[in-house]
Amino acid sequence: MPAPPLPVALATRRRLQGGGAVEGSRRCELCGAAARLRCGRCRLTYYCGVDHQKADWVSIHERICQLLIPIRTSLPCLLSEKERKHGVEQLVKRQKYIIELAYGAAQEFVLDGKHKEAMPAALHALRFSTEVYGSNSVQLVPAYLLLAEASTGVGRLPEASKYLSQAQWIVLRTPDCSVAVQYKLHRSLGLFSAAEGNFEQALYHLANDIYLASSTFGLKSIETSGGYFHMANVFFHQNKMDVANSLYAEVTDIWHAFLMKSLQAQEQILESQPETSPFTEDKEVGEDRMTEARQAEALRVLNAVLDIREQAPKQRPGETARVLHALAMLYYLITDLSKAREVGLKAFDLVKQLPRQESLEAIGHLLNLIRSKPSHAK
Repeated sequence: MPAPPLPVALATRRRLQGGGAVEGSRRCELCGAAARLRCGRCRLTYYCGVDHQKADWVSIHERICQLLIPIRTSLPCLLSEKERKHGVEQLVKRQKYIIELAYGAAQEFVLDGKHKEAMPAALHALRFSTEVYGSNSVQLVPAYLLLAEASTGVGRLPEASKYLSQAQWIVLRTPDCSVAVQYKLHRSLGLFSAAEGNFEQALYHLANDIYLASSTFGLKSIETSGGYFHMANVFFHQNKMDVANSLYAEVTDIWHAFLMKSLQAQEQILESQPETSPFTEDKEVGEDRMTEARQAEALRVLNAVLDIREQAPKQRPGETARVLHALAMLYYLITDLSKAREVGLKAFDLVKQLPRQESLEAIGHLLNLIRSKPSHAK
C-alpha cells in the first residue's frame, strides 16, 4: 500500500461525494488514486481496488464507517447562523472522536507488531487531525510518528523518512512544543536510524529520548524505560552484551516495580469493588494506572527481554526469574490466569534454586491470588 504524498494526501482530503459527483473526481481513501469501488455501507468512502478496501476495513473503517456519514454529509444551506455554528461544533467533536479512535487503533497494531494493519488507521488519524488543527499543527506529530514507525516496520524506509521529516519540521517550528512530543520524536528517529543500520545515530537519538523523558517523568518511569529498551536492542545488535544486559535489567526493574504497584493497587480496589478492572479509565485510579496501551507495551517488551534471557549463552537465572515474575503479574492483571500460573510457577521454581530467594514470598503470594480466582477466568 503506497503512502500518500505529504502532507497527508491532500488530494484525498475532500473528494466530491454527492450524488452528482463526476466519477473521475472520486479518490481512493488510502492512496489518492482514481477510485472505482465504494463502501456499500456508508456509501461515502471510495477505493482504487479491493486490496485497499479490505486493508482499510480491517484497520479502522469497520469501526468508523457509520461515524463518517454525518461528517461527510454537507450541512443544509438554509440554516441560521446559530444553527450553522452548532453544526460546525458538532462536526469538530465528531472529527476529534474519530482521531482518537484511529490513533488508538493504529497504536495498538504497532505495539502488536502489525505494522501493515496500522497504516490505514494512522492515515485517518493524520487526515482528520489536519482537517481539525491545520497542516502545521503540533497535534499532527503523534500520527506522523505512528506512520513512520509503521512504515519502518514494513520496510518502507523512504516513506518513513518523509513522515519523520514532516514531524521534525513541525517540532522545530513550535518553540513551546511539549517534552512528551520531543522525546517521542527522538525515539522514532532512533528506531529509524537503527532500521537503516546507523547505530551511532540511533544511540544519539535514543540518548536524547531518555534525557527528555527522564527530565519530565523520572529515570525510573515507564516513559523512560522505552528508551532504555530500544537502546539495549541497539547494543545487542552490536554484540555489546554487557551494556545491553545492564539496560535490559533496568527495563525489567522498572516494569517489575510498576506491575507490583499496580497489583497492590488492584488488591486494594477489589476489596471494596470486586468487579473493578485494572484497566479502568476511572481518573481516581491515578496517572500510573495500567492502560491498554501500557498492557500492549509491557507484553511486547517483557516477552522480548525474556526471549533474550532464555536464549543467552550465559544464563542469568536471577534476571530471568525477575522478568518471569513481572510477566506473571502482568498476565494476572489482564486476567489471563492460565498464562499467569504457568509463568509464575517457572519464576517460583527458578528462584528456589538461587542462593538469595528474596522474591520467593512475593511470587508465592501471586500464585495464591491466581489460585483464588474463579476457574472460568481467562
